[in-house]
Amino acid sequence: MPYLGIGLHVIIAIYFAVHAVRSRQNMAWLFILFFFPGLGSLVYFFAIYLPSLRQSRGARVATRAISQFVDPNRAVREARTDFDRAPTVEHRMRLAAALLAAGNADEALEHYQAAAKGPFATDPTLLLGLAQAQFAANDVAAARATLSDLFAANPQARRQPEPALLYARTLAALDAAEARDAFEQALACASDAAPRCLFADWLARQPDEADRRRAQALYAEIVHDAKHWPRHAREHNLQWLQRAQAALASTRSPQ
Repeated sequence: MPYLGIGLHVIIAIYFAVHAVRSRQNMAWLFILFFFPGLGSLVYFFAIYLPSLRQSRGARVATRAISQFVDPNRAVREARTDFDRAPTVEHRMRLAAALLAAGNADEALEHYQAAAKGPFATDPTLLLGLAQAQFAANDVAAARATLSDLFAANPQARRQPEPALLYARTLAALDAAEARDAFEQALACASDAAPRCLFADWLARQPDEADRRRAQALYAEIVHDAKHWPRHAREHNLQWLQRAQAALASTRSPQ
């Protein structure tokens, strides 16, 4: 047992030493870890390792997920309380965003529409939120008009991932001829796998065989790239990876 205990201390010290090198900590930590493996590991855990876990993206995502599971209405409740205390445009937009994230598109739309009647009518964040709420409420034509207003007030929004993809999805829902170009633009400024997957979904519904082949190629790219994604990227893109895998599997199965 003593030998097992000593071995465990060394293994833990080596693990923390690797972490120290990868995270570019002061090399003095290596001396502490290797010459005082037990106490050094304990100090390193509380001084460096634990704080780094709390600051990591994965930890933040996990914290949000746990909070959502334990108290799913907390964000809406807090935003509504702040809005009741001080009904500013900022608080109204925060409430609208929380409602939209909670799946209450109709009430979110009411708040975005009210906010858009004031001096913030051309605010890019407001216009994007309004368009998202309109799209979620199946008012696709209104979403397209709002996005046109956004692009007129803020031309660089056309090259930003979120509005570019929403615009492509809106045009696709309207069967507009410009949908293809809009998806290509969304691909050009993509920050995750969503544009590739949604573009592939659209291409797969087109009558041209070349479009369906490209859809399969886009699905295959997602599945291939997923092998090299870090954990946080895989978690973020999980739904698109699963959709791509399902689409590929459906084409390979016997008809």
